[in-house]
Amino acid sequence: MIRITATIAIDPEEIEESFLRASGPGGQNVNKVETAVQLRFDLRQSPSLPEAVRRRAERLAGRRLTKEGVLVITAARFRSQERNREDARARLVALLQKAATPPRPRKATKPTRAAREQRMKDKAQRGSLKRTRRAPPRED
Repeated sequence: MIRITATIAIDPEEIEESFLRASGPGGQNVNKVETAVQLRFDLRQSPSLPEAVRRRAERLAGRRLTKEGVLVITAARFRSQERNREDARARLVALLQKAATPPRPRKATKPTRAAREQRMKDKAQRGSLKRTRRAPPRED
């Protein structure tokens, strides 16, 4: 089991990994060794995730989420397949950990008295500047 939080863990069987050739440095080796990892995790069908975590994870995933609800993470940062696998899994865990922590509720605040006074002063100043730009009244 891959531990996300104290209460959430996902089964490695839910993760599908495929390997592909990575671009970038590596000389001749880059053309023949599949070191990049594409990790696929079905967020919508996963029995391991609570509904609230699933919704937040879908929002956080952004473009990495397919129409079917599959999260796709591609890791090609390192030259070795094993390090790229670890990187992809670490990124999955980080995303799910972020989704598992509920957002803090916003505390309602209001502007200070000084801020309100400054705003009114700035509005008056801007208005007077606009008044000086007006065309003089026509005399008929």
